Amino acid sequence: MTTLAAPSPSVRNPVFDELGFPKDPDNLYTQTCEVMLDACEMMGLPHRLKVILAQPMSEIMVHFPVRMDDGHHRLFKGYRVQHNNALGPFKGGIRFHPDVHLDDVKSLALLMTMKCSLVRIPYGGGKGGVKCDPRQLSADEVMRVSRRFCASLFRYIGPDYDIPAPDVNTNAQIMAWMADTYASLAENNKNTLDSMRVFTGKPVEIGGSLGREKATGQGVIDTILELLPALGFKGPEGLTFSLIGYGNVGSWAARIFATKHGAKMTAAMDHTGSILNEKGIDTEALAEHVAAHGGVAGFPSATAISTEEFYKTKVDILIPAALEQMIKEREANWINAKVIAEGANAPTTPSGDRALQKRGIEVIPAILANAGGVTVSYFEWVQNKTCTMWDIEEVDRKLNQHMVNAARRTLVARQRYGVDMRTAAYIAALDHIARAYAVRGIFP
Repeated sequence: MTTLAAPSPSVRNPVFDELGFPKDPDNLYTQTCEVMLDACEMMGLPHRLKVILAQPMSEIMVHFPVRMDDGHHRLFKGYRVQHNNALGPFKGGIRFHPDVHLDDVKSLALLMTMKCSLVRIPYGGGKGGVKCDPRQLSADEVMRVSRRFCASLFRYIGPDYDIPAPDVNTNAQIMAWMADTYASLAENNKNTLDSMRVFTGKPVEIGGSLGREKATGQGVIDTILELLPALGFKGPEGLTFSLIGYGNVGSWAARIFATKHGAKMTAAMDHTGSILNEKGIDTEALAEHVAAHGGVAGFPSATAISTEEFYKTKVDILIPAALEQMIKEREANWINAKVIAEGANAPTTPSGDRALQKRGIEVIPAILANAGGVTVSYFEWVQNKTCTMWDIEEVDRKLNQHMVNAARRTLVARQRYGVDMRTAAYIAALDHIARAYAVRGIFP
């Protein structure tokens, strides 16, 4: 096994200066890009590939008016970043959140490129978002924001060019509104399925795939199960875990891990607070509580604890499944877990990552653990394209196959290069992209 040391975090990659990157070390896009470029350096990839992947192909920003319930019009800002399409159409979610910014969306688009390559689905990376707080909007206002944003993006997306999906604070209903809007605007709307496959994560009634809602959480658990022996565990039965974020990804991961595989969730945290029950938290009951009350706070079968106490709760596995950059250096030094499985995109900062490595805590990176959602979105796209419908057993079987193979590629890269799991996942993804560019070339 060859052991290569990662570049020092204090040394700024020369590609950043060549492309005019900001010098702010806390910039999320710079941080995300740095991991990718470090992997490129270790692999000896050509300079042209580094500069191509260090910047998105397109950065789209739109402003669009929406009529509010009281009759006045409010202007919203939205983004769509198309990072790379060497392997296939752009693919990535759309989020509604007050903290949506261009560099964050760029980071998520780059991660999507890596994620799609790692699980070997024929997509490139994209991402989008609207700067808004959907909790402060009525259902009708959310619908109008969704439709107006889709209309603003209409010329930039398409069923074989850029295919959005749900993300933070968006869901199947929002995808239905957007798909209907796109189909209404399309010049040729005679083929409804063809027009509506521009969006995935739709309701089953209009072409959505069975298993899509639980896909990301399912993928997290499929990955953990495959990697348990390499991480020093005999099996899932009796493992303890804690979870950050109890939305779609977190709740499904918790329920599948506990109900199907016998693991025990002892702590959970979200934007409303943190809870603990060392005897085990009923994951189904907590999902019902969150649906009714908006968060984990106040769950009757657990005790409220502080954020610090949550991180210091001893568990085998911590699953961060909320927003980006939640685990900074301070939190990384609090964590009392053997493994972190990143259910969210980029939940760990570089300084937090270094602290975790120093402490010997293994990290299953987001581009691996989080790839279940986009994989089943691909399945949905294929089903729409072929006018077929797969049963849930087929979806789960195919998803498991993709996740297991991606985990194995990561382990092979880790052994070959002697690097951490995150760098290994990037290497496995970049190897596929580099091969594509080697045979495609660059026009002209």
